[in-house]
Amino acid sequence: MTAMTAEELQALIAAGLPCTHCAVEGDGRHWYATLVSSAFEGLRAIQRHQRVYATLGNRITSGEVHALSMKTFTPAEWAVTQET
Repeated sequence: MTAMTAEELQALIAAGLPCTHCAVEGDGRHWYATLVSSAFEGLRAIQRHQRVYATLGNRITSGEVHALSMKTFTPAEWAVTQET
């Protein structure tokens, strides 16, 4: 199995989730994503992560994406983090 690139993973997430900011980095198996989406409004952290996992579908269960650590923000939450 060919390792996925950060650009491929970012494109997969962006295709399934409307993001105003989507940054992905990692080594091909362990990934770190910072995501900003209005789709996260009113959702708890676990629900936000489930939304992202749903966009990746079987890539998580197949092991193609082995580990994904996420920071998820609504646009308003992201704006606050950018002020500091």
